[in-house]
Amino acid sequence: MRVPLSWLKDYIDITIPVEELAHRLTLAGLEVAAIEYLGIPAGSVKGLGHDAHLAVPLSTDHLVWDREKLVIGHILEVKPHPDADKLVLAMVDSGLDGVETAVTGAPNLFPYVNSGPLPEPLVVAYAREGAELVDPYSDQPGARMILKPRKLRGIENRTMVCSEKELGLSEEHTGIMVLDSDAAPGTPLQDVLGDVILDIDLTPNLARCFSLLGVAREVAALTGQRVKYPELVMPAGDEHIEEQVDIDIRDRSLNPRFMLALIRGVTIRPSPLWMQRRLRLTGMRPINNIVDITNYVMLETGQPLHAFDYDTLVRRAGDNMPTIITRTAELGEMLTTLDGIPRELDPFTELVADTAGALSIAGVMGGAESEIDPTSTTTVLLESASWNFINIRQTLQAQRERGNEINSEAGTRFSRGVHPAQAHVALLRAVELMENIAGGRAASSIKDAYPLPARPVTVDLPMSEVERILGIPLGRDEVAGILSSLEFAVEPVDDYTLRVTSPDHRLDIGFVNDPIHENIADVIAQADLIEEIARIYGYDRIPDTLIEDVLPPQRENSGLEREEAVRDLLVNAGLQEIITYRLTTPEHEALLTPHGARSDWPDLPYITLANPISQDKVAMRHTILAGMLTTLAKNTRYCERQALFEVGKVYLPTKNNRLPDEPRHLAIAMTGIRIPPDWQDPDKKPVQMDFFDLKGIIEMLVARLHLPEPRFEVAEHNTFFPGRTASLLIAGELVGTLGELHPLVRERFELPDQPVMIAEFNLDKLLKGMPEAHHVRAVSSYPAAYQDIAVVVEEQVPAAEVEGVIQKAGGALLRGVDLFDVYRGEQIGANRKSLAYSLIFQADDRTLRDQDANKLREKIVKALRKELNAELRS
Repeated sequence: MRVPLSWLKDYIDITIPVEELAHRLTLAGLEVAAIEYLGIPAGSVKGLGHDAHLAVPLSTDHLVWDREKLVIGHILEVKPHPDADKLVLAMVDSGLDGVETAVTGAPNLFPYVNSGPLPEPLVVAYAREGAELVDPYSDQPGARMILKPRKLRGIENRTMVCSEKELGLSEEHTGIMVLDSDAAPGTPLQDVLGDVILDIDLTPNLARCFSLLGVAREVAALTGQRVKYPELVMPAGDEHIEEQVDIDIRDRSLNPRFMLALIRGVTIRPSPLWMQRRLRLTGMRPINNIVDITNYVMLETGQPLHAFDYDTLVRRAGDNMPTIITRTAELGEMLTTLDGIPRELDPFTELVADTAGALSIAGVMGGAESEIDPTSTTTVLLESASWNFINIRQTLQAQRERGNEINSEAGTRFSRGVHPAQAHVALLRAVELMENIAGGRAASSIKDAYPLPARPVTVDLPMSEVERILGIPLGRDEVAGILSSLEFAVEPVDDYTLRVTSPDHRLDIGFVNDPIHENIADVIAQADLIEEIARIYGYDRIPDTLIEDVLPPQRENSGLEREEAVRDLLVNAGLQEIITYRLTTPEHEALLTPHGARSDWPDLPYITLANPISQDKVAMRHTILAGMLTTLAKNTRYCERQALFEVGKVYLPTKNNRLPDEPRHLAIAMTGIRIPPDWQDPDKKPVQMDFFDLKGIIEMLVARLHLPEPRFEVAEHNTFFPGRTASLLIAGELVGTLGELHPLVRERFELPDQPVMIAEFNLDKLLKGMPEAHHVRAVSSYPAAYQDIAVVVEEQVPAAEVEGVIQKAGGALLRGVDLFDVYRGEQIGANRKSLAYSLIFQADDRTLRDQDANKLREKIVKALRKELNAELRS
């Protein structure tokens, strides 16, 4: 928000240099991102001490108006140029002896040509010879020029009457700038137009500061001054508004308050120059006096207003009295807003309407049909209302997702929250300005529908709690003074407690949006008040100390420690962790199933959001894989080889519980070549990663977590490639599925035509078998004995089952079993396979002889024959 210092001074006395003010505001949470100087030099900072530093950097490259060469001039007469139809001669009194002649082509001076001496001089910015100005004709933005004498069609010209662009105020260069000022000729321009603008970055929690008065309140608290509020006067006309319009609020939770004022006999014309200048300094474009007044009051008070053409409403109402209705949009309803865009409205969008249809999107933007018409409007119906800020946010988000984003000052303020009390303040202020500036006459009363009055927030604040949270002792009177400076009502309860009531311009104290948390509203309010105390006292004044509060008992979080162990192991194995959104859509997760096939994912409803941030984030996910594959697809545009994993929760609703189950899952995705090219072996053909690369990662993870021996079983799942899919079982319990991604699913995610290995496991089940501690065996000092064995089994017998029999029969002396060959062929018959294993035997207390190893081998062979009907293959 841009805050001109000249405007801010209407409400608060500035007693410190602007640079120090910006520093204090920034430390108090109102970050001044930049200080913009208009025509005046950057000042020096006083009172901060030698070691102090500014939170805001100073700028010194702006145009500074020379106090002797850029002054106020009075144009007394405009004469024609004797030798040029497109030039005129401005006769200027600049405070020196005599009248000077300035040759100019400014179009806005031509109406005064040959009119003789002007009845009232035109007050302008006047540049004398040697003045530094912005060059309006340079291709380089902001380029400077020095005013030098030259002849213009035979007339010597040493001076200039200036436009806004030449003074560095704006890009306006169609005419000279005419001022609304009573400054005497020769007054330095710095003293009349010189200004400083504070560009403040306001966070959403500072909604109360989205106005000049809001910033003035903060300055008052920080500098010990008092805010000077504009005087508010009830209109004193003869007409009664109750006989002219009615209000019908359909949902008070969406529209707690709605006020109307009626002003007749207005004349639409440009607003005064002082108002136009203030609006431009804040970044707003002047339109006409009525619209400018609504914008001016919004910037002043923080309360947006909207002006309707009352006669248009009367015409739409026919024979009935106009009725303003606030309601949500009907199915398929459309509205063309002031920016000329036809907008499709969502059913939750709150509207201001009448009996003929929608008039405006509540709190966001007005409709085109009932806008102020500069050629015909004479009666204004002025709206000042309060809206549910969450509903406004939903509306803005919905329009953004439709591709018709609305950026309005009203929407910015209402979406952050404006207290209903401000509606009354702004309405009276705007009515007064419309009577004074537009020549109107207001009805004697205002229409006020207030079905949901804001409850005052009152909370008891113990000084012990202030000291506990801030860590410094503050006296009751000091705390009361700080809160009073922020306009809180404060009264002592006892020597150690204050009763504090929030002012009627703040919604943030003790705010809870969920009835579940209403029981802790007082606790939240206390914390909010203590934050306010810290802000104004000064965060920089709070010393660094050790915490004095009692620490809660420190307990280990074994679940988190085990989860971190999984992360560490996977990263050490060469995988990269990613984090994807937990919000998704059912349609996105449906991509995991080939089109037309039955889904093998949980057939459960989704947990949906009441207020989604976007259309692609409306539900809580059932699986991690959908988001991971989307990330994988985006990354493959830049990186062919990827090995990713994610640890996160999924959300599965249950029948008898309000809250869903939130099991932790682990997902892995791998694609690309197994080993990147090596300069030492450039001719080696790259090999794509396959099922066994993924299986190896899983086996490593299980082994390093010291889980029971894993078991892999052939599985079927529509997301996976048939025949290249397995289930992982730990201690007989199904943990998850791994394998190659189905080609049809790969196409749905727009992945490249190469194998993609994926896995998703229930991490809670996986870690359930992880022991608190595990045994460590010393390295034996005796040599190992090695044996090979090849057995023939039926094709359907898994290698894991064979290995299990070998491990059991080998006992403690069997230290290693490795499958090194698989053979299928005519020599062993159809539907059979030969599995060759390398066996390692070793003892801790002796050297095993060959006959010892042979006996153990024979024992294993007998067990294989007995349990699997295996045959020994020589």
